[in-house]
Amino acid sequence: MLEYDFMQTAFEAGTVVAVVAGAVGYFLVLRNLAFAGHALSHVGFAGATGAVLLGVAPFWGLIAFTVGGGIGMGLLGDQLRGRDVAVGIMLSLSLGLGVLFLHLYTTYATQATSLLFGNVLGVSPENLWDMLVLGVLTLAFLTAIARPLVFATLEPELAEAKGVSLRLIAVLFLIVVAIAVAEAVQVVGILLVFALMVGPAAAALRCTTRLKSGIALSVVFAVAETWAGISLAYVTDWPPSFGITLLSSVVYGLTFVPRLLPRAARGDA
Repeated sequence: MLEYDFMQTAFEAGTVVAVVAGAVGYFLVLRNLAFAGHALSHVGFAGATGAVLLGVAPFWGLIAFTVGGGIGMGLLGDQLRGRDVAVGIMLSLSLGLGVLFLHLYTTYATQATSLLFGNVLGVSPENLWDMLVLGVLTLAFLTAIARPLVFATLEPELAEAKGVSLRLIAVLFLIVVAIAVAEAVQVVGILLVFALMVGPAAAALRCTTRLKSGIALSVVFAVAETWAGISLAYVTDWPPSFGITLLSSVVYGLTFVPRLLPRAARGDA
């Protein structure tokens, strides 16, 4: 399998994206912002299709719109957690704009399908370098704001009393999320971004309450699911996105088994 250059590139790109998505996704789930992260991917779809109309590479349109959307959401601060309706409307509007832009530029249909459902096997070496640079910058930025981010997430009232700007932290974090979402789209697509951004992190949070262990476990889950999904695609000729999302769901489901077994035992007794 690894004798093919495109498979090597797929594994390298998948690893970069999975590490970023696993680390950022952990904080996304911890802050109860999973739905907002999903909405950002739809905002990115409008940016990618709009960029094509302007003659710009779709990836950079995706980045620009997700970062802009992340800043807008971040300015809502803690109010974002109770704005599911507003976020849902923005999500629908963004997807609608993407459809309009796609209608105005019909020759982009094939690439639009890749954006919606992902195509890690189609990542070029040039795109890989862009993703690597963005991934390193994203993780560096996340590390820089990690301490106040954890403080603001677990003890928001105390953090604000100590002088931590909750709104600034929210904006900075959602910028990080926006870039991570834009990268994850390259692997699993806009419609399946939950697979890498939420699934591994949610499973890790069910396995441990320790912060560092949780982040590490989230990254391990994301990388393992990505590798296994790409391998499954090679063996079966199924889309890699399907394999990754399937494995993400299975791993999360397995975290419920240890708690169900004692109940079943007590029921039998």
